[in-house]
Amino acid sequence: MSNASTFPDMKRRGEKIVVVTAYDAPTARIEVEAGVDIILVGDSVGVNILGYAHEREVTLADMAHHIAAVRRGAPGVYIIGDLPYATYDAPEQAIGNARILRDAGADCVKFEGAQPDIVRALTAAGFDVCCHLGLESQHHEVKRRQGKTAQAAAKLYDDALALDAAGQAFLVLELVPHELAARVTRAIKAPTIGIGAGAATDGQVLVVNDLAGVTAREFKHNRRYGALGAALRDAVAAYARDVRAGRFPEEAHGFHMADEERAAFESLRP
Repeated sequence: MSNASTFPDMKRRGEKIVVVTAYDAPTARIEVEAGVDIILVGDSVGVNILGYAHEREVTLADMAHHIAAVRRGAPGVYIIGDLPYATYDAPEQAIGNARILRDAGADCVKFEGAQPDIVRALTAAGFDVCCHLGLESQHHEVKRRQGKTAQAAAKLYDDALALDAAGQAFLVLELVPHELAARVTRAIKAPTIGIGAGAATDGQVLVVNDLAGVTAREFKHNRRYGALGAALRDAVAAYARDVRAGRFPEEAHGFHMADEERAAFESLRP
């Protein structure tokens, strides 16, 4: 099983860290077989799996439920779990809720925003902490690129250094300029994980539904590596056609009683 110390070593060696989201056991099992380094059980579960309109609707119970499912599917992989909206507003609150995610199977807890005091509290309590700067889906009403101006970039850079000094184990950089992500990556000890932040980060993360082509919407930061949505739709449509036409099930898809058992049944219920 990987632990947090594995990944700074990868950063030093220049080895890219592969991170992808998962929300259930079968997907987690496939991702481990495919060779991912880290699974992120993100609050993106809300809009991708649970049908919520916004990440803010995700509850702590939702996160614990899905982290536990991923852990059952991937018992040996390093798992980062998101603390949902309004569950880390104060140090004691963050620690108590982080325990719930750890008990569910998370190796590391992630939260959004520049809160070094929360990092210090969590690390002092024995937690690995992943921070998240740039686009903060829980806090930003409109999902758009961040750090576009010099002043905004300088603020994000300073925030990254402060979180690093507080003891973060990882830093997710979402939808920030390539130049800023590269500068932050060089400046901090913790591995950076980018999404829409260019190739200079220490690792990359994508939402599994996006990369596999389940999500209908196209995102600039994403590359589709499959067409699972279309494949699933075609498979279900073919099944529906066969059921309606009487082509499924066929003889091979069922079984019969043994002759003597059928005869005995018919004698019992003539």
